[in-house]
Amino acid sequence: MGARKKHAPRRGSLGFSPRKRAARLVPRVRTWPKVDLGEPKLLGFIGYKVGMTHVFMIDDRPGSPTEGREIFVPVTIVETPPVFVLAVRLYGHDPNRGLYTLGEAWTEPPPELELHRKVPTLGGFNTEEKLKKLESMLDKAREVRVLVATQPKLTGGLSKKKPDLLEVKVGGVDDIGKLFDYAAGILGKNLPVNEVFKVGQFVDVIAVTKGKGFQGVIKRWGVKELPRWHKHRKGSRKIGARSHGKGTFWETPQAGQTGFHRRTEYNKRILIIDDEGYKITPAGGFLHYGIVRSTYIVLSGSIPGTPKRPVVMRYPVRPPAWWVKLVQEKGSIPEPKITYISLESKQGV
Repeated sequence: MGARKKHAPRRGSLGFSPRKRAARLVPRVRTWPKVDLGEPKLLGFIGYKVGMTHVFMIDDRPGSPTEGREIFVPVTIVETPPVFVLAVRLYGHDPNRGLYTLGEAWTEPPPELELHRKVPTLGGFNTEEKLKKLESMLDKAREVRVLVATQPKLTGGLSKKKPDLLEVKVGGVDDIGKLFDYAAGILGKNLPVNEVFKVGQFVDVIAVTKGKGFQGVIKRWGVKELPRWHKHRKGSRKIGARSHGKGTFWETPQAGQTGFHRRTEYNKRILIIDDEGYKITPAGGFLHYGIVRSTYIVLSGSIPGTPKRPVVMRYPVRPPAWWVKLVQEKGSIPEPKITYISLESKQGV
């Protein structure tokens, strides 16, 4: 930090470098947790961010200063219409190249899905024949995944018809045969969100943040602006270059792209899952979104992105210790007790 005589923490985290634009609007899930659910399930789901509001609920966290009392909680609404399962994929594993595709089986998408991309129809769909071929390769398989397509036409705030595609891992048990049977059973069907998640559990949220364009070091890294009385002949909102003879150190805060980054936020609790969107929609609809018409999820706290942005939710990779202990003691996921839901639209962060 220049000529400071004392240590000072650096501004901004280098863990997110390089801070460049996200490659895709629908983020690919890089890590899937290993969970024991006793039955096969999809480990993720995709929805669309609606907006924010707040609720009052009874604090059920053990040891909390407000345990058993009513607390204020800001929440985010995510509209989650059912997804259509398009394909089943098997993955093998090689020590040298990691996961690789063994094969896949597609089902013919319905016309109302309006899928604006080609599907692998070489030799026809032949779904049953290809499923049998995949079943013969289960001894080599390490993972089972499905390709799902959203149905934005069922939402109230989206004007687009083109579905977003997402590859989701099937997990919950260690038996690869059971995982494949479950995936083959839901192929070509609509899958609602309440068959993936339960009220009260935690999820990780993956999305692309708001884009802010090209910004300077003050906004991008949070460095301190030089005081007005300082002798800054070349400007007060700049930072001195730190070079090593061949260029500038990469750790030096510099201007550049800000926002529109792929980010993961951990442990957002599901407070509500409901099919009647009008219950949560304020008068006149949500700001920048509109009316919620299909199934929706209410998550505690804020999540990345703007309204209408695709949001991927998955099972948590590191759930809170207190919640894991509480589930083990009760033998089931405790549902939160909501006492009040505000119907005044708030602009999300």
